[in-house]
Amino acid sequence: MLVTSADGAVLGACLALAIATLLFIFYIQPDASDLAPHRSKLDQLMERRDTIYDNLRDLRFEFRSGKYSEGDYDAMKTSLENEAAMMLAEIDQLTEAQVRRPRGTRPLKTESGR
Repeated sequence: MLVTSADGAVLGACLALAIATLLFIFYIQPDASDLAPHRSKLDQLMERRDTIYDNLRDLRFEFRSGKYSEGDYDAMKTSLENEAAMMLAEIDQLTEAQVRRPRGTRPLKTESGR
């Protein structure tokens, strides 16, 4: 059986792929963010709120640098402010629901201490 150089190249590539696969399976550790629990609804809302605030700041900077007309700036600013207000309202509703959640009742103490 004669092994040509092309067969040797294919055999070498297969061997390299097998070694790379084994290294990946046994030596590459998962990223910590892959193991992190999923974000809560509150986390998602707060992240969206922060993004809107960043967008408002960037919009203000770009308007001052002359990138937008005053009409365009006002329209985009109003839209972002309305979106921010809705996010804040959702955050308030969510946090109020968490605060108002009943935690159990405690028996009242009587005069005799029972």
